[in-house]
Amino acid sequence: MNANAEIKPHAAPQSAGQPVDQPAGQSAGREGPLKRFRVLDLTRVRAGPTCVRQFADWGADVIKIESPEHMEVSDGWGGLRDGPDFQNLHRNKRSLTINLKEPKGREIFYELVKNADVVAENFRPDVKFRLGIDYESLRKINPRIVYASISGFGQDGPYARRPGFDHIVQGMGGLMSVTGDPAHGPMRTGIAVADVGSGLYCAMAIMTALLERESSGQGQWVQVSLLQSMIAMLDFQAARWLFLGEIPTQPGNNHPTSIPTGVYPTRDGHINIAAGEQAMFLRLCKALGRPDLMEREPYSTEQGRSDNRDALNAELSEITRQRTSAEWLAAMEEGQVAAGPIYTMDEVFADSQVRHLGIAQPVEHKRLGTVEVVGQPFTLSRTPSRVRTSAPDRGEHTDAVLGELHYGAAEIAALREAGIV
Repeated sequence: MNANAEIKPHAAPQSAGQPVDQPAGQSAGREGPLKRFRVLDLTRVRAGPTCVRQFADWGADVIKIESPEHMEVSDGWGGLRDGPDFQNLHRNKRSLTINLKEPKGREIFYELVKNADVVAENFRPDVKFRLGIDYESLRKINPRIVYASISGFGQDGPYARRPGFDHIVQGMGGLMSVTGDPAHGPMRTGIAVADVGSGLYCAMAIMTALLERESSGQGQWVQVSLLQSMIAMLDFQAARWLFLGEIPTQPGNNHPTSIPTGVYPTRDGHINIAAGEQAMFLRLCKALGRPDLMEREPYSTEQGRSDNRDALNAELSEITRQRTSAEWLAAMEEGQVAAGPIYTMDEVFADSQVRHLGIAQPVEHKRLGTVEVVGQPFTLSRTPSRVRTSAPDRGEHTDAVLGELHYGAAEIAALREAGIV
């Protein structure tokens, strides 16, 4: 399909990176280092929205493009649009509804592409070509566009058409084989690590492409898959196989190589201790009141502790059971031993350091009142991120965005009547 043939000349072309005709309120509310960028967000579920959230939080004008209500296709998580997951993923965005299956719907999208910097999508690899919104089609409209695709297994290859789910990729990517207790079989992690990791890798890839564009003047196609991201996050576990031919196994709560590092029982719960390095193990023995452990064979060397981890952990557990978690943590801090509590989620956000860091960010929601979402984990000294707005209702900003494209009220009404928006 010839993409250019369907473009309506509502707005004069402008250079990407300078959003067109922004309303004063929208422009004033978007402060941050990325405020000059416009991102068209076609993503759904988690990996894609995680990526785009990085741009929204740092000031980019993110337009979340959704299907109109009558199409009964939504990213509202089965009616949970006001729930914590959706609100956490989609804050700081505007929502525009377009039926991309219709030519007039694509015309609107192409108009947006003229002045956009980024298009992000996580459709099945074939869908974008069928709709005529693939990279090659869009670069004819805007050669500076950075087009980001997230998939389960890649844009081509034998698994390209398979649906990509975090749980499946945790297994195929090797994570479940090195997680959990070997007595209980493979174990998935408690978070969607492949989804979130892919989103963050994709955001970094887009940033790289935007930086490169400053010298070349050209956009490019960014591709990220859950499978590649999962393997990359294996880090040293993957390197053990690639370098040494070692197949890592499930270590339970032990560190694979640095012993003692793990979970130890106390009189009233459990604590984490990480003391595999020689000097740290010496400090641990002193904090436990057992300096003799450091002098005994086979515990006197790192290799000896690793080879005899079960015996050492059993002996350490008998000691740690004698006092409460708070008592041990105080002793560890005094002795400069790496140790910490094992929190439930309420305890995480009640912790004084977590509160000091301010990662729980308040935002006003028109139905829910003041709620909190998870903020950014890094800070910039001059241009901090901001949680400005809660996640939008579907199509909440349709009229405003179309107005920026110079569609009149009668045109917008006709588009609604035809089911285009």
